[in-house]
Parts: sequence; C-alpha cells; structure tokens
Amino acid sequence: MTRHQEAAADTRMEFRRTAAVDRQAGLGAIARITRMCFRYPWRAGLAMAATLPAVCMQLAIPVILGRAVDQTLAMDSDDPDLRALTLIALTLLVVSILRGVFTLVQNYAAESVGHALAKDLREAIYDKIQRLPFSFHDRTHSGDLITVGMLDLEGVRMYFSTALVRTLLLTLLIGIGAVMLLRTDAILGLLALSFVPFAAWRSSVMQLTLRRTWLILQEKLGVLSQKMEENLAGIRVVRAFAAQDHEMARFDASSREALEYSHQRIDVRVRSTSAMTLAFFAAMGLVLLYGGRQVAAGEITVGTLATFLTFMTILQMPVRQLGLMVNGYARASTCGSRLFQLMDAPVEIADVGGARDLEITEGTLRLDNVGFAYREQGAGPVVSGISFEARRGETIGILGAPGAGKTSLMQLLPRFYDVTEGAITIDGQDIRDVTLSSVRQAVAIVQQDSFLFTTSIENNIAYASPFADDRRIRGVADSAQLHDYVLGLPQQYSTVVGERGVSLSGGQRQRLSIARTLMAEPAVLIFDDSTAAIDAGTESRIRAALRDHGKGCVTLIVAHRLASLKHADRILFMQDGRIVEHGTHAELLALGGRYKALHDLQMNPEPDVLEQEASR
Repeated sequence: MTRHQEAAADTRMEFRRTAAVDRQAGLGAIARITRMCFRYPWRAGLAMAATLPAVCMQLAIPVILGRAVDQTLAMDSDDPDLRALTLIALTLLVVSILRGVFTLVQNYAAESVGHALAKDLREAIYDKIQRLPFSFHDRTHSGDLITVGMLDLEGVRMYFSTALVRTLLLTLLIGIGAVMLLRTDAILGLLALSFVPFAAWRSSVMQLTLRRTWLILQEKLGVLSQKMEENLAGIRVVRAFAAQDHEMARFDASSREALEYSHQRIDVRVRSTSAMTLAFFAAMGLVLLYGGRQVAAGEITVGTLATFLTFMTILQMPVRQLGLMVNGYARASTCGSRLFQLMDAPVEIADVGGARDLEITEGTLRLDNVGFAYREQGAGPVVSGISFEARRGETIGILGAPGAGKTSLMQLLPRFYDVTEGAITIDGQDIRDVTLSSVRQAVAIVQQDSFLFTTSIENNIAYASPFADDRRIRGVADSAQLHDYVLGLPQQYSTVVGERGVSLSGGQRQRLSIARTLMAEPAVLIFDDSTAAIDAGTESRIRAALRDHGKGCVTLIVAHRLASLKHADRILFMQDGRIVEHGTHAELLALGGRYKALHDLQMNPEPDVLEQEASR
C-alpha cells in the first residue's frame, strides 16, 4: 500500500469515526431534549392525549362520507328520504368540530411546551455565559454565542411540536387507518398505503442532507453575526477610513455563501416533498383503477371506494409535512448538540464546596510566589515568582513595558483567572477558598477599556450599588472629576450615553468607569492603566480626590506614565512576567536601573537619552 493509499485509508477511517461520534452526539441531544420537554408534564401530556381523539375524529370523516355516498345512491329518486342523510350531515359536522377542538388543544399545548422550554433554556444559557471564565470568552467569539442563543435555541424550541408530536400523530393516523383499510379490503388498503414506504425512504435521505447543510449554514450564519457585530462596534472606525464599500463587500460575500446553502436546503426539501406527492397521486391512481373494477364487479360499494379516497386525501397533508418532521429531528439534533456543548462547558472559576464569604479585617493583600500561564496559548508563564504584600491605605505602583504581565497579574486578583502557581490571600484567606462573589465585591478593577451600558450616566455610575442615593452618586462623580462635566449636559445625570458610551470621549468614559468602581467601596482598588486617556492635570486632581478613598483600601496602580506613580508608597517594575526592581520613587532613581532609564526618557527626552534607550 502506497503512502497516498494509507493516507486515504486513514482519512476514511477518521471520517467514519467522526461521523459515528457525530451521530451519537446527535442522538444524545435528541434524547436530552425529549427529557427536557417532559419537565412540563401537564402541557406535554395534554398535547399527547389530545392527539388520539384528534386522529380518531379525523379517521371517522372518511367513514361518514362513505356512508353518505352509499345512502345517497340508495335513496329513492321519486320519494327521497332526507332524514338519514341529514343525520349523517349533522354527525359529520359534530365530528369535524370535535376534530378541530382536539387539534387546537394539541397544537396549543405543544407550542406551549416549546416556548416554556425556550424560556428556561434562554435563562440557562444566559446564566451559563455569566459564569463561564474569561478563558472561555478569550477563545469564543460573541457572534457564535448569539447564534447559539437565538438560531440554535429556536431549532430546539420547535422540536416538540414539529417533530415529537407530529411523529405520534402520523404513527396513529397511519397505523389506525391502515388497520381500518386492510380489514375492509386488504389489496385496496395496500394500494392506498403503497406510497408510505417511498415517502419514508425519501425522508431518510432528506434527513441526512438537511443535517449536513444545516450545520454548514449555522457556521455561515455565525460568521455573518461576527461581521455584523464587529462592524457595528467599530462603525466610527469604518467611516473614519471610508471603508463602507469594503465592509459591504465582505458582508455580501459571506451573505452569498449562506444564501447558497439556504438554496440547497430549499432544493432538497422541495425535491423530496415533490417526489412524495407524486408517489401519493400515483397510489391514488392505482386505488381508483383497482377500486373502480371492484365497484363494477359488485365486491365493494361506491361509498367504500370513497372512504379509501377520502382517507388518502386526508393523509396527503401529513405526508407532505413528513419532510418538516424529519427536518425537525435533524435540526434539533444539530442545534441541540451545539447548545448543549455551550451549556456543558466547564466553569473553571467557581466556588469550592463549603466556601464562605471573604471576611475583611485588616485589609492586607498578599501575593506569595504567584505564577500564571494561559493554558489555551500553550506558551510559557506570563507571570512568575511574584511576591509582595500591601496593607490598607498603601498605594502600590506597577509599571513595565507592554507584555510584561501587568494586566495579567491584575486580573488574577479578582479571580478573572486562577493562579497556576503560588497563592493570593486577603487577610490570610486564599481567594480560591472563599466565594467568588465576595472576592469580586472586595476587589474592584478599573480597566483601560471602559465599557458603558446604554442607559443614563446615573445608572452607569450606580451599577455597583443600584440603590445608592443621589448624594453618593454625585460624590464619587466629583472624585472622578466628572461632576462638573455632567452638570453641563442638558439632562445632567439623566443623560443617556450611546451604545458602549460612544457619545463620550475616551477620558470621560474612563472617569465614569472610575466613579462606578468607587461606588463598590472595595478592599482592593485596581487602576489598570485607567487614566491613559485623561490629561495630566485632570489625573492629578483625580489622584488628590482619591486619597480619602485610598485610606480604606489597598490601591494598585498600573500605568506607563511615571507621573502617575511618583506618589506611590512602593513601585514594582515588571519585565518578562517578573519583578526586576522595587522600591520608592527616590530609591529606584538612586538605583540607576531600568526605572531610572525610563524616568530620564520621559522627563528629559534628549536625543542622547533616546539613542541610549533605543540601544537597550
């Protein structure tokens, strides 16, 4: 066997293995969705229970019509007796009304199960997304999550009504009807049901095709969601560079790909449905041919033939919808697999068993030989051997070149990620051993990229403490040097900021984010380069206003401007994930190392200093 043959054989084996795993996952998803539907026993039971009488009433209609035909033909033309025909008509009317009532109950209860399931799943998905660690969001695009929470959820919602209940309906309709027809005339009954095996075969082929194309279509729609979200989030950048045509072309290309697969799905469904309809009418022609001869021979009545034809006519619509039923299973299988993959994703950052709330006494923060590495990246540690202690009222400055690990270190403190080495304690309590909510309440971080909600300035500030009074809101806004600006707005604190705060400048967004964080009154307050967009004068006034707040907490400041850190009690200089220098501003200048070189570069940017720094 050549290498190409071996590679081809390996590829085929891998395909079969993947297909087997995929089928197993799909069947598991179907079983899981089915169990979830019966969490609503009264609604699901009512839908199932109403199906049987609905089918019985529907099957009674052909029998009644057959008797009506026989009664009409047996009627004396000279002296017609309309009483029997009137009774049959009234019976048909009552049966039709009952069929409609039971069908209404069935459809209403089945849809009710689907919408109740969708509500619970929607809340479960949203709750899961809230609890998933940052590492999950680092590798998952938000557009994919939106696709799962909308399109996949819709596919699961429709499963009970379009697949499960419809399966029961068709099984009872064909099963009971087949018994009735075969007991009347076996050959005629077989001819009337002859199209069912062909329809089942076409449905199986369609199921495999629709499942494959739906999975691909979901991926294409996910790409569309990503492009749209990115374009809307960066609309100002797009227009600033006059890139509307370029973005439109990218979106149009992705949209055409999704449209192509949509057309393929429509083509498959139409061809299969047309083939099943053709088989139906062919079977009806055979029934007319054979049944007509039976009537002519006097072996059956015209009413009996009418019963067979009416039954086939009633069966026509459910058979035409057989493709929709199969598609319901295929779609639920695919959508359920994707949805449960999200719901079953491990929550790596969670409370340990028996965890208690963090108790703040002295407010002392300690890092003991802390190390951290991003597991998904497969690279070495971004933070290693970090040890220091900070007490309440102290301010610790942290600086270093981009990529030195400053932000990664800060994100370990509120447990956005868990340390891979060492430990972080607050008042001697390891933050991994206490409840996550209490850690997040005790450690607050102001990040450089300030996210704001599309609501009023007042609500954005009070997000950490929704029931705070106006005086407290205005107090923290004044500390963040935002109060005077807000008073100049037409609606002041009731002014609604745009989506993501686009109506505010970068510095205003950072100041609002600072005010929001101050509302939390944390034990550890972190400024992660959160004043980069604020001018030096405003920053100085913010630092002065924050001194009172800093007395009751540990303050950590990550910055690139040395002017932001000169007042710190200690300054840590990081490089390659380690602390290479530490001390006060004066001590580090006297040391004459990296801090001194950076100080000279920022304070006295002479050409010789720039050349010296460039040569490092």
